[in-house]
Amino acid sequence: MNAVLFDFSGTLFRVESTESWLRAVLAETGHTLPEPELQAAARALEVAGALPGGANPVELPADLAGIWAVRDESAELHRAAYTGLSRRVPLPDPALHDALYERHKTPAAWAPYPDAPEVLRTLHERGIGVGVVSNIGWDLRPVFREHGLDRYVDAYVLSYEHGVQKPDPRLFSVACAALGADPREVVMVGDSKEADGGAAALGCRVHFVDHLPVTDRADALLPVLDLVT
Repeated sequence: MNAVLFDFSGTLFRVESTESWLRAVLAETGHTLPEPELQAAARALEVAGALPGGANPVELPADLAGIWAVRDESAELHRAAYTGLSRRVPLPDPALHDALYERHKTPAAWAPYPDAPEVLRTLHERGIGVGVVSNIGWDLRPVFREHGLDRYVDAYVLSYEHGVQKPDPRLFSVACAALGADPREVVMVGDSKEADGGAAALGCRVHFVDHLPVTDRADALLPVLDLVT
């Protein structure tokens, strides 16, 4: 194997909790909610699936089903899908829904898994090409830069920049080409069998990790180093 592709959310990084997300935005915008109401709103946002990178909707509203299916194909669709879900939850100011969406795009909303720096650094030192292939509607490069991991990534292939989302093999093909790698000599690492498993159609080897909180997953990425030795 001469290259490794990684998913972003749930693989290398994990977004903050829905409660942390809401608290941060309320504080940033000068809004306050009584604690019971804040807790209830956070739970409702979680059930709605309003936090990108968080839980999927427990029940997807029929009027958003079409957008949801293709949400990662453009920045506009991504915003419409997630703010549409957020607006199902009453908040003290309608502008908070857009503020929540903007918050999730900031480096402060994301934390790398504990073993991500070691794995990315080691691959870089071994001369193994590293790509990030993500279904996403915004530029995640600043997150990598802020956390000091951008130096280890050779290529970013983001669905909204190509109008194609995983599991479509075309997105993985773009990533392999960017790294100059034969797909048969590439490992795709991700947390979604449905989305990331699409790399297998090109002949890539696929390695799955569990999408868990950062505190609950310390070393799931380390086995990747054994796959490329």
